[in-house]
Formats: sequence, structure tokens, C-alpha cells
Amino acid sequence: MADRYLHLTGTAPGRFLTRRLGLPQPAPLRRWTLETPRLEGPLLHLTAGASAVTGVAEVLSRSGLPVVGDTDRPAAIVLDATGVAKAAGLGDVHAALHPVVRSLAPGGRIVVLGTVPSPEDHHQAAAQQALEGFVRSLGKETGRGSTVQLVRIPVGGAAQAAESTLRFLLSPRSAYVSGQVIELTTATATPGPAADPAAPLTGRTALVTGAARGIGAAVASVLARDGARVIVLDVPGAREELERTADRLGATALPLDITAPDAADRIAAAVPDGLGVLVHNAGITRDRRLANMPADRWASVIEVNLDSVLRTTDELLKAGVIARGGRIVATASIAGIAGNTGQTNYAASKAGIIGLVRSLGPRAAADHGVTVNAVAPGFIETKMTAAVPLFIREAGRRMNSLSQGGLPVDVAEAVAWFAQPDSTAVNGQVLRVCGQSLLGA
Repeated sequence: MADRYLHLTGTAPGRFLTRRLGLPQPAPLRRWTLETPRLEGPLLHLTAGASAVTGVAEVLSRSGLPVVGDTDRPAAIVLDATGVAKAAGLGDVHAALHPVVRSLAPGGRIVVLGTVPSPEDHHQAAAQQALEGFVRSLGKETGRGSTVQLVRIPVGGAAQAAESTLRFLLSPRSAYVSGQVIELTTATATPGPAADPAAPLTGRTALVTGAARGIGAAVASVLARDGARVIVLDVPGAREELERTADRLGATALPLDITAPDAADRIAAAVPDGLGVLVHNAGITRDRRLANMPADRWASVIEVNLDSVLRTTDELLKAGVIARGGRIVATASIAGIAGNTGQTNYAASKAGIIGLVRSLGPRAAADHGVTVNAVAPGFIETKMTAAVPLFIREAGRRMNSLSQGGLPVDVAEAVAWFAQPDSTAVNGQVLRVCGQSLLGA
């Protein structure tokens, strides 16, 4: 559904009127296309004190942006704050960014590199945790479609672990991701093979549930674009839409109720050579306040959104269907983080997904060589949100740092980043794709 307010603020009269009234000023977001595959302009590399990781400059040189030490109009700024170990060191963060933050180009990117707060050194922990508050606040200040993130590299680690993450965050693919903290691991999952940057999923089979329409169809499309052989799964009642999606992408349709007792067996039969990527996107809502919610509405949401994910994941991992070096990506929601009136069942199911990811991620990496992550969408422009009453819909669109709703492709791009072979160090993470929503911030 068209965002007429966003269009209005792009006109001269609209800009004048909304500024006079003190209304939000959303900027059109520049997303990835074949014609605009990267940001336009240089990357400014700054350091707060001495770096505590190796190889930052080398990794940035492969970002696709020209790296400079000084410029008037950077498309992106990367601040290496990994060496900040005391509160006084935060002054170096201010000194580095204060003179240049206004010069960031519209739609620009700021990424702060930090390290994991130490449980043994409370001074280092305080200084590094301070970076999180700093980044989340700066994300609410930059405006003009710009985003700000914090990437934590393990203490004593190398910047190479952050390469796929930086490539994603410093590109148009991350247009609707802001104010996020991504904590990398010392990679225990099996690293993927060297990938063609233009088609990093070549040779991999990806299965996407709930893929007949909306976010699931967008995820399938982006994975296919990145070279994967895609299988799209949805309930038999959506067979017609599912087959249209499959035909459009050159994918295989698998009409299947994911809650069926034999769902995992049927998935395994459809992928005799194993799965490289499993995306749990199927989900339903049965909204009603708890006092008015019958047991069947509660149970159906928990079964589809959570139980089926747990059951099929366990069975597919146990059977070795998900290959070593594989990726599992589940769909959570900001409702599972912040809660939502009338959605106690839905929010419980999506919070459960977050618990699954955080618990299973380290064990799946150690035992099966597989990473487990989740995306948590905020207000995404779909048929479902188009049916929301006007004033509630407008509030949902504006209550984030980018003052607009996201698109299904924004979620899909995040899933594709998790799915990449070189995203091995990204594990147990829940990435909010919400434009830095004020809910649960």
C-alpha cells in the first residue's frame, strides 16, 4: 500500500507544511537494485584510541566503497572503538564523530565497532556497554534515511569475522535496519566455501515456509536472486498462490501444513541432497484480548508459530538434513520483544522464537556446524498491515527513527545475510528489521 505521507513530504509544499507543524520528515530509502548495488561515496575510517582487533583496514578495503581517512561527504563512517576500555576513552568516541556526523550523506551508514563487554573487567564492560546507548541514541538523531549500528567483535578476535556483517550494513540492503547491536562469535560453525559475491548461495538449497505471499515470498525471491535453489512451502489451501510464486522464481512448490506430524519427513524427502538454508517464516495471528480469547485461538498460534518450528528443527537437525555449514533463520517479531495489545498468543510465540535462537545457536554450531538466527520485523507494508485502521497504521509507520514502514524485501535482505556462507560468526542473533522502532527500544 502506498505511503501517501512519505510522498507528500517529498514535495516542496509538503516539506514546508510538515516542518511548520513539527511532523516527522521521512526520507525515501535507497534499497538494493542492480542499478544501485552500493552506496555512493567514500567510507570514512576512524579510530577511537588504539584498535583492539586486527585487520579492520583490510576488511573495509573489500567493502566495495573507497576507504579514506578524511572527506567532506562520506557515504559511510566506520568508527573502530574496540580499544575503548575505560570511561575516559569514550571521549575519543565523541572526538572522532562530533566533527563529521553532520557531513554524512543522506541515506548514509555509521557503524561503530566494539568488543564484547568483559565479565572480569567492569571498567571495560562499562565502557563497551556505553557504546550501545550511544549508538541507539545516535540512530534517533541522524535523520535523512541514515542508520547507525554497533558490531561487537570477540575480544582478541580478528575483523575478518565481521566481513559479511559489514558488507551488509554498509550497503543499501540494510536500509531499514538501524539502532541494532550485532554480537559476533568465535566461529565454531562450519564456514561455508568461498562464495561468488554476486551469487553467494550458488549450490545451496533453501527452503522457505509461509512462502506463498508477503514476507515469505520476498525471502524466497532474494534467496533465488543470490543463487540458491529454492523450495517454497505453504499450506495446501494456498497452493495456487504458492505455485505462482514458484513459477515466478523458478522454484519448487511444496504444499504442506508445517504442523503436520510428518512435516519434517516430507521436507527431508523433498531435499535428498540436504538443505543449506532453512527459513521458518510460516505464521498466523488470531488476535483477541486474553480475557476474550478461547483456548483454540491460543493453541493454534502457538502450534503454527512456535511448536512446529521447534519440532521440525529438532527432527531435521537430528536426521542430518541440514548440512554442515547450513543456516537456520526464523521469523520473530517486535511484538515478541515489546508486547502488543490483543496479541498475547502471538507475542508469546515470537518471544519463544527468540528463546529458541539464543539457546540453540551455540549448540547447533558446536554439534552440527549450523548457525541459528532470527529476524524480528517491525511495521512492514503487507496486505495484513494495509487492513489495519488508518490512524493505527499511520502510528505504526511513524513510530521509528526512519518515520516509515519497511518493505518485505527489507526482511528478506536480512535473511539473505544470515544465510550467506561467510556469515559463520553471526550466530544466536535476533536482528530487528524495524527502522529502530520506538516499541521495545
